[in-house]
Amino acid sequence: MNRLRILYLGTLSGTCLDRAHAYRRLGHEVRHLDMRQWLPRTPWVDRITWRVGGHVFSPWLVRRMQAELRGELFDICHVDNGEWVTPAVMAVLKAHCQKVINYNIDDPTGPRDRRRFSAYRMAAPHYDLLAVVRQENVAECRALGARRVIRVWRSADELAHAPRPITPAIAAQWQSDVLFLGTWMPERGPFLLELIQRGVPVSIRGANWHKAPEWPQLQPHWKGGAIGGQDYAYAIQCASINLGLLSKGNRDLHTTRSLEIPALGGLFCAERTNEHSDLYQEGAEALFWRDAQECADQCLALLARPDRMAAIAAAGRHRFLANRHGNEDILHAVLSNATSGTAP
Repeated sequence: MNRLRILYLGTLSGTCLDRAHAYRRLGHEVRHLDMRQWLPRTPWVDRITWRVGGHVFSPWLVRRMQAELRGELFDICHVDNGEWVTPAVMAVLKAHCQKVINYNIDDPTGPRDRRRFSAYRMAAPHYDLLAVVRQENVAECRALGARRVIRVWRSADELAHAPRPITPAIAAQWQSDVLFLGTWMPERGPFLLELIQRGVPVSIRGANWHKAPEWPQLQPHWKGGAIGGQDYAYAIQCASINLGLLSKGNRDLHTTRSLEIPALGGLFCAERTNEHSDLYQEGAEALFWRDAQECADQCLALLARPDRMAAIAAAGRHRFLANRHGNEDILHAVLSNATSGTAP
């Protein structure tokens, strides 16, 4: 693929930043703009976006976008997420970009996120391509008037999620037997509590766990809030088993953890779904379960077999690499679809 000049709209952090860097590693020129930074630095902006919709801020964002892009031309605009990109913002982008595409790893047409994705749904017919990560989104986006929609897998990053050297000091700081790394959600508290009650040595890291009704029982197992970067990698690499819990409200059958944990060489232990089964061979490359009892049985049996844990983790990383679910591969596929002009 020829070198492209890409306008990248998305946050300057997390997996969004990883994807911008992946485009650069693919040889493209990237200008990265974070529309959230153009809005007031107050939590009320995010609350209004979730409860009313990002379209409320469109007049301010249109003016700022016009100023930022004056005199600029791009081959592609990649909108990551798109919660503030309205048809009016799209009109500005179309004046400066040959094609405008959207990549969204959330559930923009689902029920969980209230009105957060109102702007996305309004703008869907104006994109040249929508890339989504669940099959339901394909038909739902087409029903909104989207012209071209493709379904892709989520991805891990080739650099951000590459295994790090682990020194004895790092291992001592981050070691855990069974780790869940993620934000509290209502269905997650009862599940982890049942594991604990069945004798599983669970460690929890992530935000908002104090909101859980089960917090008094979970608090002794909570090791701290959300982490990223090197600490995220160390926590996963130093856990004997890493739990992957889905978001039921988000209609997930796999998540970014489904790729990041094996990419880092961690042992992935998650709910049995058809998508997880497509990604990894059960019992050889990952562990799957149907409920807390089966999960507890699997974890307790495997903790007594460190040799088997190491073998499954190594096989899971090998399968991740073979599947080619890194950012560079997924984004290359998205760009190929966007520039080919063929039907999805």
